This record gives sequence, structure tokens and C-alpha cells, in this order.
Amino acid sequence: MVLEMKVPSPGESITEVEIATWLVEDGDYVEKDQPIAEVDSDKATLELPAEESGIITLKAEEGDAVAVGAVVCHIDMDAAKPEGAGAPKEAAPKTEEKKEAPKAEPAKETYATGTASPAAKKVLAEKGISASDVKGTGKDGRVTKEDAVKAVPSMGTPGMGSRGTERKKLSMLRRKVAERLVSVKNETAMLTTFNEVNMQPIFDLRNEYKEEFKAKHGIGLGFMSFFTKAVVRALQMYPAVNSMIDGKEMVSFDFQDISIAVSGPKGLMVPVIRNAENLTFRGVESEVKRLAIRARDGQITVDEMTGGTFTITNGGVFGSMLSTPIINPPQSAILGMHNIVNRPMAVNGEVVIQPIMYVALSYDHRIIDGKESVGFLVAVKEALENPVEILMDNNPTKALEM
Repeated sequence: MVLEMKVPSPGESITEVEIATWLVEDGDYVEKDQPIAEVDSDKATLELPAEESGIITLKAEEGDAVAVGAVVCHIDMDAAKPEGAGAPKEAAPKTEEKKEAPKAEPAKETYATGTASPAAKKVLAEKGISASDVKGTGKDGRVTKEDAVKAVPSMGTPGMGSRGTERKKLSMLRRKVAERLVSVKNETAMLTTFNEVNMQPIFDLRNEYKEEFKAKHGIGLGFMSFFTKAVVRALQMYPAVNSMIDGKEMVSFDFQDISIAVSGPKGLMVPVIRNAENLTFRGVESEVKRLAIRARDGQITVDEMTGGTFTITNGGVFGSMLSTPIINPPQSAILGMHNIVNRPMAVNGEVVIQPIMYVALSYDHRIIDGKESVGFLVAVKEALENPVEILMDNNPTKALEM
């Protein structure tokens, strides 16, 4: 019996996928549930597992766009498993080494080798080049006038290095991301406001509690839990930032689903922390770790990246000092974190060195006014600079134990 394998629906509103990579070859024997292909949708890259065991016949090529429900391969379930199937292939026997062709004898060197002709000397002098830096092509290696003229390429003349090019088709996911980013720039009134955060209070808390936190919960106490909780508080204070435009209507949410930008093997992924307002520090750190691992391993699902009312992106992990992040549609705002650098800062009338992070809020000015955007970012700053009082109810031990 031959099974026709069809493309399953990876999520709502997705009508086609692209065959990114076949993990097997035509005629291979595959086991049930063995990954046989990676397919790209406009939201994620997913693995396609074999539905049954048997000999596979591919019906689509890499790079083909295939509709959901279309047949991509046949599996002959009646075919016997070949002997040694799945065993590692033996290395091919080494072929006999070819004898090297005799090397050409080097050109004969004489007193003339490297010596410039009178005409060449004049040209080289005008260019400020030594004759010893020029390879002569004249008799016995003499530097000719032509050698001197060619010694320094004129403006715009290609150099001696490699000038190769490579053309590679963008994945469906990358193409869709590109389309969305361009549409955001064209269809929103995007502005960015900036502020700086003194991270010393969070550094002090992490230094005091990180070992105990890790021993108790099995995860590290990072910066994302502080930022997520500070953002949740600010979104509750400024609900317009937790809204989006739908046609002629403004849709606001009474919950905070926080999207976090994660770098995966196929590019940028933005999984969602659902109902972040209900999570503790431990809950946020656990969810961030879980989603980051799934994105890194290519296991993230469309549902895990769908939705979200606000996004946090951390360019600081790559060394970015400052940026203007692009809104993640259909959301209306995004917070950009950056690297932490020790800088002089006025504290209680004295100049001291403190760990400072610049933060940026990009927002859609169509529904978020300047007062709300600046107020939101100031609220985030206040919470991060006073985490014990504002985020932990003056009881860090209790807040980090939950």
C-alpha cells in the first residue's frame, strides 16, 4: 500500500509552505515519525515527520511552494526494509594519490632582476613606489615601464583579492519578515523615544540572590524578568501602548502577552509569554528559557509566536549601544534593550561610575501620543531603578521564592 503524505496545516491563515530542505533522498527507507523535511511557512520553520515506515518517493523539490493539503511524497509501506538501512555509510576507499607534475623551474635571476628601466624609474618615482615592490616582466625580471604604470591600480580598478558572488533564495519566513517590516515603515507613524537606566540596583539584587535563586528554581536570575515585570506595570499604567489599530477601531487589551525577540537558526523568532501579568520572577525566567530553547532547536510552533500585545527585543546581547527597533505588527510599540556600559553619572550630587543601559521605545504615533510614550518609558525606568520597592513590594526574598 502506498501512502500519500500531504502537507498538514501549520496554523490558522497559512495556506502554503515552502520545502526548505529534504532530510532524506528519493528512494530512502524511512521510519515512522522520522523527520523527512523542513518546511518554511511565513511564520516559522517546521519539521515534517514521516507518517509511516517505508520507501519514500519525493514529489516536490527543495524551494517549491506547496499548498496545504497537497501531496509532497509517497511512502510504500509494503516495501521491505533494506539490509543495513539506517546504518552509517562506510567511508569511500581512498584513491591512489596522483603524482605531482614536475614543477617549472624558476626564472633565472641575474643582476637585472628587479631593476627598473630608466622610463620605469621615472614612473615609480612619481608614484612613490620602490622597484623592489614591483614584479618585473621584462627580460630576466627587469621592471619595464608597463610594469611601473600598472603597479598602482587607478581609482575604481579591482584589486587582486577575491570578487566572487553568491546568489541564494530567501526562505519564505525571511521574505515574509521583510514584507512585514517594510509595511510597518510605510503604514505606521513610527517614532522612537529614548531614556537611560541605572542598572546598579538590579546588579546588587542579582549578586545577592542569584545563587540562591538558581539552587531553588534551577534557572538563572537574568534581566528579562525585571524588564518583563517593569513593562507589564507600565502597560497597565498606559493602556494605549497595549493597544493596536484594526481598521477604523482601536483594540485595547486587559492582559499583557509579551513577545520576546529570539535569534534562531532560521532568523529572528518572536515567541510570546502569555499572561505575563500573572507570572512571578521564576515564572518569567522559566518561560523565557523554554521558548529560547525551542526557537534555537527549531521546535517553536506557529501558535507560540501568534498574538502578543507588546514586544521586548534585546540588541545588547550582540553589543548594540543604541537602536530604533521596528514595531512588530499588528502591535503598536516595542521596547529595545541595549548593552550595559559603565559610565559617569550624577548620584546624590556626586559623579560616580554606574552600569548604564540605554532603552528605546518605538511606537505608532497614530494611537500613542508623545505624553503616553514618554510616560511609559519613564515608568519602566522607575521600576528598574527601584525594583525592590516597585516590583517586589519591598520583600525581595518573598518575590524571588515564588
